[in-house]
Amino acid sequence: MSDDTKRDDTKRGGAITSGLSEREQVERTADRLRDELLLTLQELDRRRERAFDMKFQVRQVLERNRELLLKIGAGALTAVAVGVGVSFFNGRRQERVVWERRRRAVWRAWNHPDQVASSSKQQPFAIELGRKLFFIFGTALASALARNAVQTLVPSSTQAAQKISKRPGVRFVQAEAHA
Repeated sequence: MSDDTKRDDTKRGGAITSGLSEREQVERTADRLRDELLLTLQELDRRRERAFDMKFQVRQVLERNRELLLKIGAGALTAVAVGVGVSFFNGRRQERVVWERRRRAVWRAWNHPDQVASSSKQQPFAIELGRKLFFIFGTALASALARNAVQTLVPSSTQAAQKISKRPGVRFVQAEAHA
């Protein structure tokens, strides 16, 4: 084909629409574009439905991450099994410990019947008094420090007025207006 023939075909719309009038060509082109637009809109609608379909999304995540989820499940199952085993052995050990404590308590009650209610020896009076005084002093010191911190962080309105009046320079005093 010569260049002139190609130009004529492109001017007339090519070999498919060569026998149609210009109006029919425009209508067919519009129909084709409309069909493509409808297909695009249908595809977008399908994708929107899939995006908001939770069952579909869950299936997709499960399919993509099946191996990872199986590993996590196996790890969780192993952790539960280890926890059950440890608690079982701790229970048995705790049972032995309880029986050992009871044996010691009976032995202690047999040897020292005056100390049946307590497993530890009572401290001397001076040590108990010193400990209590130490806690009283510590509590008083902590409350004084807390009060000082609060007063420093949140000054009262009288303290603010005193600080303003202590500044050097011209002082303006505002008084309440009386009618």
